[in-house]
Amino acid sequence: MSGPLVLGIETSCDETGAGLVRGRELLADSVATSMDEHSRFGGVVPEVASRAHLEAMVPVLDAAFARAGVKPSEIDAVAVTAGPGLAGALLVGVAAAKAYAYGLGKPLYGVNHLAAHVAVDQLEHGPLPSPCVALLVSGGHSSLLEVPDVTGIVKPLGATIDDAAGEAYDKVARVLGLPFPGGPPIDKAAADGNPEAIRFPRAKYHDGTLDFSFAGLKTAVARWAEARRDAGEDVPVADVAASFQEAVADVLTRKAVDACKRNGVGDLVIGGGVAANSRLRAMAAARCEASGIRLRVPRPGLCTDNGAMVAALGASMVAAELPPSPLDVPADSSLPITDVLVR
Repeated sequence: MSGPLVLGIETSCDETGAGLVRGRELLADSVATSMDEHSRFGGVVPEVASRAHLEAMVPVLDAAFARAGVKPSEIDAVAVTAGPGLAGALLVGVAAAKAYAYGLGKPLYGVNHLAAHVAVDQLEHGPLPSPCVALLVSGGHSSLLEVPDVTGIVKPLGATIDDAAGEAYDKVARVLGLPFPGGPPIDKAAADGNPEAIRFPRAKYHDGTLDFSFAGLKTAVARWAEARRDAGEDVPVADVAASFQEAVADVLTRKAVDACKRNGVGDLVIGGGVAANSRLRAMAAARCEASGIRLRVPRPGLCTDNGAMVAALGASMVAAELPPSPLDVPADSSLPITDVLVR
Protein backbone atom coordinates (compact mmCIF):
# COMPACT_ATOMS: atom_id res chain seq x y z
CA MET A 1 0.00 0.00 0.00
CA SER A 2 1.27 3.47 -0.87
CA GLY A 3 0.94 6.57 1.25
CA PRO A 4 2.93 8.62 3.73
CA LEU A 5 5.12 6.75 6.20
CA VAL A 6 4.44 8.19 9.64
CA LEU A 7 5.93 7.50 13.05
CA GLY A 8 3.42 7.77 15.90
CA ILE A 9 4.37 8.24 19.56
CA GLU A 10 1.91 7.74 22.42
CA THR A 11 2.60 8.48 26.12
CA SER A 12 -0.67 9.85 27.49
CA CYS A 13 -0.86 7.48 30.47
CA ASP A 14 1.06 4.32 31.35
CA GLU A 15 1.79 2.81 27.91
CA THR A 16 4.81 3.91 25.91
CA GLY A 17 3.82 3.31 22.29
CA ALA A 18 5.56 3.71 18.96
CA GLY A 19 3.85 2.82 15.70
CA LEU A 20 4.75 3.02 12.04
CA VAL A 21 2.00 3.34 9.46
CA ARG A 22 2.25 3.71 5.69
CA GLY A 23 -1.04 5.04 4.38
CA ARG A 24 -3.48 2.75 6.18
CA GLU A 25 -1.06 -0.18 6.48
CA LEU A 26 0.30 -0.95 9.94
CA LEU A 27 3.99 -1.81 9.70
CA ALA A 28 4.87 -1.94 13.40
CA ASP A 29 3.28 -1.37 16.78
CA SER A 30 5.66 -1.47 19.72
CA VAL A 31 4.32 -0.95 23.27
CA ALA A 32 5.87 -1.03 26.73
CA THR A 33 3.66 -0.76 29.79
CA SER A 34 4.43 0.31 33.34
CA MET A 35 1.22 -1.28 34.64
CA ASP A 36 3.02 -3.63 37.02
CA GLU A 37 4.66 -0.63 38.70
CA HIS A 38 1.24 0.93 39.34
CA SER A 39 -0.68 -2.17 40.38
CA ARG A 40 0.38 -2.05 44.03
CA PHE A 41 -1.07 1.47 44.27
CA GLY A 42 -4.39 0.44 42.70
CA GLY A 43 -4.09 3.15 40.04
CA VAL A 44 -1.69 5.00 37.80
CA VAL A 45 0.85 7.20 39.62
CA PRO A 46 1.76 10.08 37.27
CA GLU A 47 5.37 10.45 38.43
CA VAL A 48 6.00 6.72 38.08
CA ALA A 49 4.46 6.74 34.61
CA SER A 50 6.64 9.65 33.48
CA ARG A 51 9.84 7.97 34.65
CA ALA A 52 8.82 4.71 32.95
CA HIS A 53 8.25 6.57 29.66
CA LEU A 54 11.74 8.04 29.88
CA GLU A 55 13.27 4.60 30.36
CA ALA A 56 11.19 2.88 27.67
CA MET A 57 11.13 5.52 24.93
CA VAL A 58 14.33 4.69 23.03
CA PRO A 59 13.95 0.87 23.25
CA VAL A 60 10.32 1.08 22.09
CA LEU A 61 11.21 3.32 19.14
CA ASP A 62 14.13 1.10 18.17
CA ALA A 63 11.88 -1.96 18.31
CA ALA A 64 9.27 -0.32 16.07
CA PHE A 65 11.78 0.58 13.39
CA ALA A 66 13.32 -2.90 13.55
CA ARG A 67 9.94 -4.63 13.17
CA ALA A 68 8.93 -2.39 10.28
CA GLY A 69 12.27 -2.84 8.56
CA VAL A 70 12.65 0.87 7.89
CA LYS A 71 15.16 3.51 8.92
CA PRO A 72 14.21 6.70 10.76
CA SER A 73 15.39 8.72 7.76
CA GLU A 74 12.67 7.08 5.62
CA ILE A 75 9.69 8.47 7.51
CA ASP A 76 7.66 11.34 6.07
CA ALA A 77 6.39 12.79 9.36
CA VAL A 78 6.20 12.35 13.12
CA ALA A 79 2.87 12.35 14.97
CA VAL A 80 2.57 12.48 18.74
CA THR A 81 -0.19 12.58 21.32
CA ALA A 82 -0.22 16.19 22.54
CA GLY A 83 -3.22 15.61 24.84
CA PRO A 84 -5.34 14.91 26.72
CA GLY A 85 -3.55 12.82 29.34
CA LEU A 86 -1.16 13.02 32.25
CA ALA A 87 0.92 16.19 31.90
CA GLY A 88 4.29 14.67 32.76
CA ALA A 89 3.71 11.59 30.64
CA LEU A 90 2.66 13.69 27.65
CA LEU A 91 5.78 15.83 27.95
CA VAL A 92 8.04 12.81 27.52
CA GLY A 93 6.39 11.79 24.27
CA VAL A 94 6.17 15.32 22.90
CA ALA A 95 9.86 15.95 23.66
CA ALA A 96 10.87 12.72 21.92
CA ALA A 97 8.73 13.54 18.88
CA LYS A 98 10.22 17.01 18.63
CA ALA A 99 13.72 15.54 18.75
CA TYR A 100 12.97 13.09 15.94
CA ALA A 101 11.20 15.71 13.82
CA TYR A 102 13.94 18.30 14.26
CA GLY A 103 16.81 15.86 13.89
CA LEU A 104 15.38 14.27 10.75
CA GLY A 105 13.99 17.47 9.27
CA LYS A 106 10.45 16.04 9.17
CA PRO A 107 7.10 17.75 9.89
CA LEU A 108 5.59 17.28 13.36
CA TYR A 109 1.90 16.67 14.05
CA GLY A 110 0.65 17.09 17.62
CA VAL A 111 -2.63 15.18 17.65
CA ASN A 112 -5.56 14.51 19.96
CA HIS A 113 -5.49 11.20 21.82
CA LEU A 114 -9.26 10.70 21.55
CA ALA A 115 -9.38 11.32 17.81
CA ALA A 116 -6.54 8.83 17.41
CA HIS A 117 -8.70 6.15 19.06
CA VAL A 118 -11.21 6.73 16.24
CA ALA A 119 -8.63 6.91 13.46
CA VAL A 120 -7.01 3.58 14.38
CA ASP A 121 -10.05 1.71 13.06
CA GLN A 122 -8.92 2.61 9.55
CA LEU A 123 -5.97 0.25 9.91
CA GLU A 124 -8.39 -2.66 10.15
CA HIS A 125 -11.56 -1.66 8.32
CA GLY A 126 -10.49 0.98 5.80
CA PRO A 127 -11.55 4.63 5.47
CA LEU A 128 -13.99 5.91 8.06
CA PRO A 129 -17.55 6.60 6.90
CA SER A 130 -18.34 10.29 6.76
CA PRO A 131 -19.95 11.01 9.09
CA CYS A 132 -19.85 8.35 11.78
CA VAL A 133 -20.64 8.33 15.48
CA ALA A 134 -17.81 7.29 17.78
CA LEU A 135 -18.20 5.85 21.27
CA LEU A 136 -14.91 6.26 23.15
CA VAL A 137 -14.63 4.35 26.40
CA SER A 138 -11.46 4.15 28.46
CA GLY A 139 -10.08 4.66 31.94
CA GLY A 140 -10.25 8.42 31.60
CA HIS A 141 -12.93 9.06 29.00
CA SER A 142 -16.47 8.03 28.12
CA SER A 143 -17.61 10.15 25.20
CA LEU A 144 -19.97 10.14 22.25
CA LEU A 145 -18.80 12.06 19.20
CA GLU A 146 -20.03 12.82 15.71
CA VAL A 147 -17.08 12.56 13.33
CA PRO A 148 -17.53 14.08 9.87
CA ASP A 149 -13.74 14.18 9.36
CA VAL A 150 -11.38 12.57 11.87
CA THR A 151 -8.52 14.82 10.74
CA GLY A 152 -10.23 17.99 11.84
CA ILE A 153 -13.99 17.95 12.49
CA VAL A 154 -15.13 16.16 15.64
CA LYS A 155 -18.33 17.22 17.41
CA PRO A 156 -19.04 16.28 21.05
CA LEU A 157 -22.47 14.74 21.59
CA GLY A 158 -22.17 13.51 25.15
CA ALA A 159 -19.68 12.60 27.87
CA THR A 160 -19.48 11.29 31.40
CA ILE A 161 -20.35 13.79 34.13
CA ASP A 162 -18.23 11.95 36.71
CA ASP A 163 -16.35 8.63 36.51
CA ALA A 164 -15.45 7.17 33.13
CA ALA A 165 -16.46 3.57 32.45
CA GLY A 166 -12.90 2.27 32.74
CA GLU A 167 -12.45 4.13 36.01
CA ALA A 168 -15.55 2.41 37.38
CA TYR A 169 -14.15 -0.96 36.32
CA ASP A 170 -10.95 -0.30 38.26
CA LYS A 171 -12.82 0.72 41.41
CA VAL A 172 -15.22 -2.20 41.28
CA ALA A 173 -12.32 -4.59 40.76
CA ARG A 174 -10.78 -3.30 43.98
CA VAL A 175 -14.06 -3.90 45.83
CA LEU A 176 -14.11 -7.48 44.54
CA GLY A 177 -10.45 -8.13 45.33
CA LEU A 178 -9.51 -8.39 41.66
CA PRO A 179 -6.25 -7.03 40.22
CA PHE A 180 -5.65 -3.64 38.61
CA PRO A 181 -6.48 -2.66 35.91
CA GLY A 182 -9.99 -3.88 36.48
CA GLY A 183 -11.29 -4.38 32.93
CA PRO A 184 -9.79 -7.75 31.97
CA PRO A 185 -10.28 -9.50 35.35
CA ILE A 186 -13.90 -8.35 35.63
CA ASP A 187 -14.57 -9.50 32.06
CA LYS A 188 -13.02 -12.87 32.88
CA ALA A 189 -14.93 -13.28 36.16
CA ALA A 190 -18.20 -12.24 34.49
CA ALA A 191 -17.97 -15.18 32.11
CA ASP A 192 -18.93 -17.48 35.01
CA GLY A 193 -21.58 -15.19 36.46
CA ASN A 194 -25.25 -14.36 35.96
CA PRO A 195 -25.70 -10.85 34.51
CA GLU A 196 -29.27 -10.78 35.85
CA ALA A 197 -28.34 -11.77 39.40
CA ILE A 198 -28.31 -8.18 40.67
CA ARG A 199 -30.09 -5.22 39.12
CA PHE A 200 -27.54 -2.46 39.55
CA PRO A 201 -28.64 1.13 38.69
CA ARG A 202 -28.28 2.59 35.23
CA ALA A 203 -27.79 6.31 35.80
CA LYS A 204 -29.05 8.78 33.18
CA TYR A 205 -30.61 5.88 31.28
CA HIS A 206 -33.86 7.69 30.53
CA ASP A 207 -32.83 11.33 31.00
CA GLY A 208 -32.95 12.22 27.31
CA THR A 209 -29.29 13.22 27.11
CA LEU A 210 -26.30 11.47 25.58
CA ASP A 211 -24.25 11.88 28.75
CA PHE A 212 -23.07 9.14 31.10
CA SER A 213 -22.61 8.70 34.85
CA PHE A 214 -20.87 5.73 36.46
CA ALA A 215 -20.02 7.05 39.94
CA GLY A 216 -23.35 5.94 41.37
CA LEU A 217 -23.02 2.47 39.84
CA LYS A 218 -19.58 2.05 41.39
CA THR A 219 -20.95 3.11 44.78
CA ALA A 220 -23.95 0.78 44.46
CA VAL A 221 -21.66 -2.19 43.85
CA ALA A 222 -19.48 -1.26 46.83
CA ARG A 223 -22.47 -0.91 49.16
CA TRP A 224 -24.02 -4.16 47.96
CA ALA A 225 -20.77 -6.04 48.61
CA GLU A 226 -20.31 -4.31 51.98
CA ALA A 227 -23.81 -5.31 53.08
CA ARG A 228 -23.09 -8.95 52.23
CA ARG A 229 -19.84 -8.92 54.16
CA ASP A 230 -21.44 -7.20 57.16
CA ALA A 231 -24.03 -9.98 57.21
CA GLY A 232 -21.25 -12.55 57.26
CA GLU A 233 -22.02 -13.76 53.73
CA ASP A 234 -19.64 -14.35 50.86
CA VAL A 235 -19.69 -11.95 47.92
CA PRO A 236 -20.46 -13.85 44.70
CA VAL A 237 -17.69 -12.27 42.65
CA ALA A 238 -18.74 -13.76 39.30
CA ASP A 239 -22.37 -12.63 39.65
CA VAL A 240 -21.39 -9.14 40.82
CA ALA A 241 -18.89 -8.78 37.96
CA ALA A 242 -21.43 -9.95 35.39
CA SER A 243 -24.21 -7.74 36.76
CA PHE A 244 -21.95 -4.70 36.94
CA GLN A 245 -20.64 -5.30 33.42
CA GLU A 246 -24.18 -5.71 32.13
CA ALA A 247 -25.17 -2.32 33.55
CA VAL A 248 -22.18 -0.58 31.97
CA ALA A 249 -22.66 -2.17 28.55
CA ASP A 250 -26.41 -1.53 28.65
CA VAL A 251 -26.01 2.21 29.20
CA LEU A 252 -23.12 2.65 26.75
CA THR A 253 -24.71 0.79 23.86
CA ARG A 254 -28.19 2.24 24.37
CA LYS A 255 -26.89 5.80 24.23
CA ALA A 256 -24.54 5.05 21.32
CA VAL A 257 -27.38 3.67 19.21
CA ASP A 258 -29.57 6.59 20.28
CA ALA A 259 -26.83 9.02 19.17
CA CYS A 260 -26.78 7.44 15.71
CA LYS A 261 -30.56 7.61 15.37
CA ARG A 262 -30.85 11.21 16.56
CA ASN A 263 -28.20 12.42 14.15
CA GLY A 264 -29.20 10.28 11.19
CA VAL A 265 -25.85 8.47 11.12
CA GLY A 266 -25.67 4.85 10.02
CA ASP A 267 -22.19 3.94 11.26
CA LEU A 268 -20.91 3.49 14.81
CA VAL A 269 -17.23 3.16 15.73
CA ILE A 270 -16.22 2.05 19.23
CA GLY A 271 -12.71 2.73 20.53
CA GLY A 272 -10.70 2.98 23.73
CA GLY A 273 -9.53 0.33 26.17
CA VAL A 274 -13.03 -0.66 27.34
CA ALA A 275 -13.91 -1.42 23.69
CA ALA A 276 -11.97 -4.65 24.20
CA ASN A 277 -14.65 -5.81 26.68
CA SER A 278 -16.47 -8.89 25.40
CA ARG A 279 -19.93 -7.98 26.70
CA LEU A 280 -19.78 -4.44 25.33
CA ARG A 281 -18.78 -5.77 21.89
CA ALA A 282 -21.52 -8.41 21.89
CA MET A 283 -24.30 -6.07 23.07
CA ALA A 284 -23.23 -3.35 20.62
CA ALA A 285 -23.30 -5.84 17.75
CA ALA A 286 -26.78 -7.05 18.66
CA ARG A 287 -28.27 -3.59 19.14
CA CYS A 288 -26.67 -2.17 16.00
CA GLU A 289 -27.95 -5.08 13.93
CA ALA A 290 -31.45 -4.60 15.31
CA SER A 291 -31.32 -0.88 14.45
CA GLY A 292 -29.74 -1.21 10.99
CA ILE A 293 -26.52 0.48 12.12
CA ARG A 294 -23.14 -0.66 10.81
CA LEU A 295 -20.70 -1.33 13.65
CA ARG A 296 -16.92 -1.05 13.52
CA VAL A 297 -14.72 -2.07 16.45
CA PRO A 298 -10.95 -2.55 16.10
CA ARG A 299 -9.38 -5.75 17.36
CA PRO A 300 -8.65 -5.59 21.11
CA GLY A 301 -4.92 -4.93 20.61
CA LEU A 302 -5.73 -1.68 18.81
CA CYS A 303 -8.29 -0.52 21.40
CA THR A 304 -5.82 0.10 24.20
CA ASP A 305 -3.35 3.00 24.01
CA ASN A 306 -0.72 2.47 21.32
CA GLY A 307 1.50 4.30 18.86
CA ALA A 308 -0.29 2.81 15.87
CA MET A 309 -3.40 4.91 16.49
CA VAL A 310 -1.33 8.10 16.62
CA ALA A 311 0.50 7.15 13.43
CA ALA A 312 -2.82 6.35 11.74
CA LEU A 313 -4.21 9.78 12.52
CA GLY A 314 -0.95 11.44 11.51
CA ALA A 315 -0.90 9.58 8.20
CA SER A 316 -4.43 10.77 7.46
CA MET A 317 -3.37 14.35 8.18
CA VAL A 318 -0.32 14.11 5.93
CA ALA A 319 -2.44 12.60 3.16
CA ALA A 320 -4.91 15.46 3.56
CA GLU A 321 -1.98 17.90 3.20
CA LEU A 322 -2.76 19.62 6.50
CA PRO A 323 -0.11 22.06 7.74
CA PRO A 324 1.96 20.56 10.58
CA SER A 325 2.25 21.75 14.16
CA PRO A 326 5.04 24.15 15.14
CA LEU A 327 8.11 22.67 16.82
CA ASP A 328 7.15 24.44 20.05
CA VAL A 329 3.79 22.63 20.18
CA PRO A 330 2.81 22.20 23.86
CA ALA A 331 1.56 19.16 25.72
CA ASP A 332 -1.96 19.92 26.92
CA SER A 333 -3.37 17.59 29.59
CA SER A 334 -6.89 18.94 29.07
CA LEU A 335 -6.84 19.26 25.27
CA PRO A 336 -10.48 19.44 24.06
CA ILE A 337 -11.63 16.88 21.52
CA THR A 338 -12.47 19.67 19.08
CA ASP A 339 -8.71 20.35 18.77
CA VAL A 340 -7.77 17.36 16.65
CA LEU A 341 -4.52 18.90 15.42
CA VAL A 342 -2.58 21.27 17.67
CA ARG A 343 -1.15 24.22 15.81
